[in-house]
Amino acid sequence: MYQASVPVFRHYLARVAEMAEKAGPEALEARIADAFPAAQQFATAAGFALRITCPLAGREVPDLPQALGPRLAVARAMLGAMTPAEFEGAEGRVIRHQAGFSVLEQTGVEFLHLYGLPNFFFHLTMGYAALRAAGVRLGKADFDGFHSYPDDFRF
Repeated sequence: MYQASVPVFRHYLARVAEMAEKAGPEALEARIADAFPAAQQFATAAGFALRITCPLAGREVPDLPQALGPRLAVARAMLGAMTPAEFEGAEGRVIRHQAGFSVLEQTGVEFLHLYGLPNFFFHLTMGYAALRAAGVRLGKADFDGFHSYPDDFRF
C-alpha cells in the first residue's frame, strides 16, 4: 500500500509544483467552466494525497495551509516522513470517510484504488487542463515528468 501511494503522490506533487511555477499566479486563476481554478484544483489534489495516505498509515489527517506553495511543501514533507512499516495491514483496514455528502466505508485497497487515486488524478488533471486552456505551454512531460518531446512537436 505504501508503494502504491506515497511515491506516486510525491512524484506528482513535485510535478504540480513545477507546473504552478511555470504557469505563474495569474494563470493559476484559470478554470474550466464553473470548476475550481487551477490553483484550487492543485491544492485539492495535495489535500487528497494526505487524506488518503494518513488513514492508510494510521495517522490523523492534518490541517494544511490554504496557499498552494506552502500546502504543496507541507504535503510533500509529510509524505516523505511516512514509512512502509506504517502501512502494514492497511489493505484490510476499514476506512470510514466522506465523499461529498456520502459517507462511505471501504477497505484500504478500495479506498486507495477506487477512491483516492482517481480523485487525486481528477483534480491534478483539471488543474493541468485549466492551465492548458489558459494558454500555458504545458505538455505531457510537464504532467508526468517522463516524456520528452522537442519544443516544436505537436500531435
